[in-house]
This record gives sequence, structure tokens and C-alpha cells, in this order.
Amino acid sequence: MYATEILRNEHEGIKIAISVLDRMADEIEAGRTVDLDDVDKLLDFLRTFVDRCHHGKEEDLLFPALEAAGIPREMGPIGVMLSEHSHGRAHIRNMVDALAGLREGDPEAPKAFAAAAHGYVRILTGHINKENNILFAMAEHQLLPHKHEELAKGFDQIEHERIGPGVHEQYHALLDRLSREYLGGER
Repeated sequence: MYATEILRNEHEGIKIAISVLDRMADEIEAGRTVDLDDVDKLLDFLRTFVDRCHHGKEEDLLFPALEAAGIPREMGPIGVMLSEHSHGRAHIRNMVDALAGLREGDPEAPKAFAAAAHGYVRILTGHINKENNILFAMAEHQLLPHKHEELAKGFDQIEHERIGPGVHEQYHALLDRLSREYLGGER
């Protein structure tokens, strides 16, 4: 098994999350009511699971392994991925700020939230596509089987340390509920 399969599987949940986020942003921008606690929970998922855990697995383990295997960081695919992670974090910060404005009734907050959310969705959609179809294929070709086993163990350790036991399952339940409520379907 390739360690990248773990990351690809995580991408499936992330795609659901960004679809929900996109819908929430549309609703908020149109002036319709959205449960702001749901928005907060989704932002927690993006900050905690997507950024600290998923991107942490890539930044702390996969990318260094690829660099060691000869794939360039600067002016190469790893540098692009790191830049997109950084841009995503900026959009998350902007969404968190706009959510505070939404709670306070700031008339500019809906537009600010929607702009940050839609920007995040655009970045992550392209980012996932590049990772799934280009970077992970490079990893599967360049890294030896024992390295994939080592990475998979490291991914488990990062998940355990950064989000804790049982939290992954709680996030799955959250995404299932948000998918039903905002997208009208099951994951």
C-alpha cells in the first residue's frame, strides 16, 4: 500500500467539507440564515484536521521524503504545494475574522466571509487535484515500499498527536451531518 492512499482518502472528506463551505458562503452572501455554530464547526475542521493534521502529514513527512528522493522544493511541485497551504491558511484566518463579524451583525461580514470561503474552495479544489494526480503519483514512483510503510506509521502518529484518538471519527460524523443539511445528501 502507498502512504499516499491515506492522503487521497482524506481528500475525499476534505472535498465534502469544501462543498459544504461553498454552499454556506453562497447562503450567507445571499442574506439567508446559516447556523453560525455549523460554520464555526466547519472552520474548526479546516483548521484542525485539514491544516494541522492533513497538511502536517504532508509538510512534516511526505514533502521531506520527496525532497530526499530528488524532487525539488524551490521552483518545483513541493514549493507550489507549500505556497497553496499558506494561501489556504490566510483564507481560513479571514473566514474566522468574518465569522466574528457575522456574529456581531457587521454588514460587511457576509461579503468578506463569502470572498474568503470561495477563495479557499478555489485553492483547495485545484490543490487536491494537483496532489492526487501529480505529486502523489511522483511519490508512488520515487519512494520505495519501505518508505511508504514508514510514512504511513508517521501519518498515524501525527494524527494521534495533533487531533487525538476518536476525533477523526467525530469529524466524519460532522461532515455526514453537514452534507445532509447543506448539500441534501450522504457522503
